[in-house]
Amino acid sequence: MSKDPAPPALTDAVWPAVPSGGLVLVPVGSTEQHGPHLPLDTDTVVARAVARRTADALATGPYGPPLVAPAVAYGASGEHAGFPGTVSIGHEALRAVVVELTRSLALWAGRIVFVNGHGGNTATLDGALALLRSEGHDAAWTACEVPGGDAHAGRTETSLLLHLEPGRVHLDAAVAGDTRPLPVLLPELMARGVRAVSASGVLGDPAGATADEGRRALTALVSTTVRRVTAWAPDDRGRLTDR
Repeated sequence: MSKDPAPPALTDAVWPAVPSGGLVLVPVGSTEQHGPHLPLDTDTVVARAVARRTADALATGPYGPPLVAPAVAYGASGEHAGFPGTVSIGHEALRAVVVELTRSLALWAGRIVFVNGHGGNTATLDGALALLRSEGHDAAWTACEVPGGDAHAGRTETSLLLHLEPGRVHLDAAVAGDTRPLPVLLPELMARGVRAVSASGVLGDPAGATADEGRRALTALVSTTVRRVTAWAPDDRGRLTDR
């Protein structure tokens, strides 16, 4: 079983040991259905792993060893509301959480990065970080996106969870869902929700998923996140970009 490295966690710190002006990474995920084979916190697991490994890679950077904050485990998941277990706080509540977290962290942190594992949070983070940056906060966000990956609970996320937490993956229950590309699915998803498109909740096909593929995907996610944080080139929405 893969084990995360152990960079400094905010929850483990005592206040005299918290550096002033440091970098804080805040994982943002969701609690929502991920088909019949993946746990409800899949997005949070991935975001937390990316944040932890990014912090480990940046330990000798100009902001010193980054701190990893507790994950925001609830997001904007209204499109998954047709499935039991999904818990969504919606865009307004998530926006308020992100804004107030940043304002509080900024009292002692020098730089704040939200590491997002759920695509449904994108519009909220765009709006919140644009506001925060207009207030003068040195904050931004970045997405955990695997180029060419499928949309939801398919081969990509299944591989990632097989690498990170294999004991929580129920491959015997895995089924293929709607395999059309996300840009094609998105209008219907927005209008009718995931359940209307896929009875299983899967958008993609978990077949062929492996822990090794998940390891490679996670390595790529961390590499991208490290590069973006190091370059520090946020756009007008607060998204970290590749120079």
